[in-house]
Amino acid sequence: MKDNFSGHADDYAKYRPSYPDEVYEFLKQNISTFNCAWDCATGNGQVASRLSEIFDRVEATDMSKEQMDQAPRKSAIHYSVQAAEKVNFKNAIFDLIIVAQAVNWFDFDKFYSEVKRCLKPEGLLVLMGYQLLNINPETDKVIRYFYEDVIGPYWDPERKHLDANYQSIPFPFQEIKTPEFKITDMWTIEHLLGYLRTWSAVKHYEKAKKNDPVKIVENDLRKSFGDQNEVTFPIIFRAGRL
Repeated sequence: MKDNFSGHADDYAKYRPSYPDEVYEFLKQNISTFNCAWDCATGNGQVASRLSEIFDRVEATDMSKEQMDQAPRKSAIHYSVQAAEKVNFKNAIFDLIIVAQAVNWFDFDKFYSEVKRCLKPEGLLVLMGYQLLNINPETDKVIRYFYEDVIGPYWDPERKHLDANYQSIPFPFQEIKTPEFKITDMWTIEHLLGYLRTWSAVKHYEKAKKNDPVKIVENDLRKSFGDQNEVTFPIIFRAGRL
């Protein structure tokens, strides 16, 4: 698994969107016991924190200690630095294994081997993430130009899985039908600009060219977005059982 986010863990925690209540309601409706969950690639602990309100214990793992240093400390959550593809958990202990905005970085075969080993027979695996955000036609056009033409060459190959709604990722489980979810929030223009600067391709561009690519589109974004606006992220969501 690649680690593209340790170097800006504080910005990631500050600017990345949060998943809505509907996602967690779905989990509660499709899981029968709530003893233990594994939030794999927890990052800043955003999902683990919500899971701790549902499960007795949450194991939250990540390759990045810097990311987890930004995570909330709760008694039900145990954080550990572990790769997704090799963990030290016992067999068949998790009611839920969930990965948010990260599975595209994994070695799928090795990760799924650990899922099949650690998930309870009746447990649930969830892979979720979010697509490119929508705001208004003019702003969306600027962001699409930025995404494809300005930083397009700097995306890692694994980004293609998000663009394909995870349909390009193998899923050797009994998949269950899920509703369509979305993230909706009110953001300031500063929040939008801060969010764009957390993109991995932006970091690769900065490293290669020694300047900030967001500045190329900042004026156009300020004009089209305004001081504050509603942002929407369509959620990618796949769920299945052994």
